[in-house]
Amino acid sequence: MSEQSVLYDVPGPRAKRRDLILNIVFTAAFLVLIAFVLMSLYRRGVFDDRWQVLWDPPKSQSAADVWGSLLRGIRATLLAAAIAAPVALTLGILVSTLRRGLRFRVSRGSMAVITELARGLPVLLLMFFARFVLGWEPLWSVVFGLVVYNAAVVAEIVRAGLAALPKGQREAGLSIGLSPMRTTLAIELPQAIRIMLPALVSQLVVLLKDSSLGYIVSYEELLRIMKTNRDFFGDRYTIPLFVVGAGIYITINIVVSRLAIRLESRMRRSQHVARTASGEALEPHTAPGVVAPSLQVPPKRRGP
Repeated sequence: MSEQSVLYDVPGPRAKRRDLILNIVFTAAFLVLIAFVLMSLYRRGVFDDRWQVLWDPPKSQSAADVWGSLLRGIRATLLAAAIAAPVALTLGILVSTLRRGLRFRVSRGSMAVITELARGLPVLLLMFFARFVLGWEPLWSVVFGLVVYNAAVVAEIVRAGLAALPKGQREAGLSIGLSPMRTTLAIELPQAIRIMLPALVSQLVVLLKDSSLGYIVSYEELLRIMKTNRDFFGDRYTIPLFVVGAGIYITINIVVSRLAIRLESRMRRSQHVARTASGEALEPHTAPGVVAPSLQVPPKRRGP
């Protein structure tokens, strides 16, 4: 008899037929919508020779000039994100750990106030503060805005992960003599990060996209490079340049998401290996057809 889940029944013939009809209808509707959008763009002349700016640009420029500028923008975007991401993660985990592990309520309250203030400020306002008040360079202004805001969000994500753990985890650590801080660091924090890993990865993607705000403070990132090329070649070439830029952003975010999925699966495998090594759910290994010695039943004695 086949095993079935309590929460899910295998669909019958009528349900399968209904699902097939719905899939066909929604697929057809989606294709019709795509065709309508493409037809509208074609009527507006979007698919004319303006796309030649990518391989044969005007104004005595070459394709190497266009793609070289885009590569500089990609490099600047990744540089800002690569500096800001580890710092924001470290500060966020530190703030949430202090908020959880400190003994005094005043100290925990100060961590909460700092988190709420940083999370409530717009990223662009933080960049303006670093650029025009502190007088920093565009790169460090962008990094400052990304770090302050995303560190606060990461702190809230980790705090939610710590709060989601069973209370017995913390009570067990305190019962064996660990301090609240050591209990948080050694027992709760690794589990919370593993639980909230998808949310942390989503926030890293947001951080990468927020780096595009750097064009307002004159940072030569990808969006500013696209705008500069548009201003140089003319408004007619806006769509090709920005479509390429959107494709670059999507590709980078997909790569980051895939790396996070691989990291999560690797952490799960390592956790499974650790449990197996600790002796949980182990069974005696014997050759096929041989009964383990501990399971052998002694033969019954027959009477004389």
